[in-house]
Amino acid sequence: MEMAALINSSLDPDEIKRLAVEAATNCVDADAASLLLLDPETNELYFETSTGEKGTQLKEIRLKPGQGIAGWIARKGGAMIIDDVRADKRFNGGVDQSTGYETRNMIVVPVASKERIVGVLQAINKKEGRFTDDDLDILETLAHQVGTAIENAFLYQEQRETFIGVTMAFAEALEKRDNYTGGHTQRVCEYSMAIARHLKLSEEQQEELRLSAILHDIGKIGVPDRVLQKPGKLDPDEFAEMNRHPVLGSEILEHVKSLRAMIGGVRNHHEKYDGSGYPDRKKGEEIPLIGRIIAVADAFDAMTSTRPYRTALSHETALNELATYSGRQFDPNVVEAFLEVYKNGELSCCS
Repeated sequence: MEMAALINSSLDPDEIKRLAVEAATNCVDADAASLLLLDPETNELYFETSTGEKGTQLKEIRLKPGQGIAGWIARKGGAMIIDDVRADKRFNGGVDQSTGYETRNMIVVPVASKERIVGVLQAINKKEGRFTDDDLDILETLAHQVGTAIENAFLYQEQRETFIGVTMAFAEALEKRDNYTGGHTQRVCEYSMAIARHLKLSEEQQEELRLSAILHDIGKIGVPDRVLQKPGKLDPDEFAEMNRHPVLGSEILEHVKSLRAMIGGVRNHHEKYDGSGYPDRKKGEEIPLIGRIIAVADAFDAMTSTRPYRTALSHETALNELATYSGRQFDPNVVEAFLEVYKNGELSCCS
């Protein structure tokens, strides 16, 4: 029950799978366990997650439809204890040959979601004695929880990716208004995420940053075409009009509850570390970290892109500019992180 509660508390598919095989191993006192999932295109079973010292080797193995005991269960359903696998004609000894592991006995149960089998959970080699009917009941109950949790996690991931895709499409549609910023959103997003990984931001922070980077210029939807598309340098009034876009963007996001966490990055990506930026003249760590990261990513892309009033700078010149203004315009730690990921070749846009 404790393991089931843990499994159902997560919406991360990888975490659910890891917990599932750990639970299968511990709850029935097995030497190892594996979760095999069905490939919907080929109907083959593949080892998604496994415990035991040979677990990583199983990743390369795929079972054809109906192959082995696991394949038979995936096709026919039901659950079973096999006390002596070598006496069972369905047993596929090739897996043991590939890994050097000796399977003696096992419990195999289907993992189903909405009455459709999506995989197989198996516990291998009882540490003492043989597997019992109680062990079988426990593993069946666990498999039921795992099937539901995996389905929920995949639905969540699908909705999340759809949401991000729609958000990116909206941002790219906005770019169509400006002939000089094609691909800007994608590049700023990539640079920002590379910085985030280097700074070891949490998954939640990275998710907020990703969406903030996609939406950082969303306020430009409220900037008139005569300003946004002007083929030359802006005059002071036009510049002030353009500088309203962070505020306009934050006002737009206020209306979408699920996007409110991104307001800091959208509103404050033009603040400067010394407090001379806009719109709120925040300084140092008063500026949300997400805003400080986007500021560096946005500036680098702006400098290395051709604009109506100047040609693109070289990457080396732009990197020198970031270093020069580190501590004044930009957060020094963020600049250092960006210089590192660039030097390490972690930016596909710059390769």
